[in-house]
Amino acid sequence: MTQQDRERIASGLADKLSYGEIARRLDRPTSTITREIARNGGPTGYRPQQAHQATIRRARRGTPAPPLATTPPVATLEQEILEMAIRAGMPRTAARVHHDLALSEDGRRTAAELSRRLQVSPASVSVAVNFLVQHGFVRRERDPRRRRDIYVIDDDAWYHAIMISERQTLETARATMAAARTYGLDSPVGQRLAKTAAYLEHVSLDILESAARWRTLLA
Repeated sequence: MTQQDRERIASGLADKLSYGEIARRLDRPTSTITREIARNGGPTGYRPQQAHQATIRRARRGTPAPPLATTPPVATLEQEILEMAIRAGMPRTAARVHHDLALSEDGRRTAAELSRRLQVSPASVSVAVNFLVQHGFVRRERDPRRRRDIYVIDDDAWYHAIMISERQTLETARATMAAARTYGLDSPVGQRLAKTAAYLEHVSLDILESAARWRTLLA
């Protein structure tokens, strides 16, 4: 609303016009005129200049400062990494254990430490660690003095995880090829299975070779 509009409101009040008539002359909703007068002194105390200045001040106070271009909080970035691991197929607790180990100073935690830090039961930690060990992400070390296991993630963890995963894929390829021969390599099913087996085998061998070639980056 402009200052000229407010001058016309003041003039209408002076002429004893109704709020509805003032609104009609300004082509505004009656509710707008009612609020404008009520918040700026009422029908007997309305002053257009003061009303206009007060509205400007209220607008300035209510305008949020532009957001600063800041880096997302570390916690947000960590949560994004965790969610990506879960989307990739890692169970949630296993992903949390893996993430906590990866961010520890020396890459080592006991079961009790993991249970306390993650607020999960020792049984849940055990299941999660078994998954991570099975897939090569973590290894167990025995503490002979205190007779407890220590779970370790080291620089070679991703190498071992890739090697285990691709060896399993190679086993799948070989089993698929055996099934293809059972159905007959001349049959539609046998041909489909044979193509699948060949694809899986070649991709897995390429990945295994690449993982070995680039392992020096982890040293």
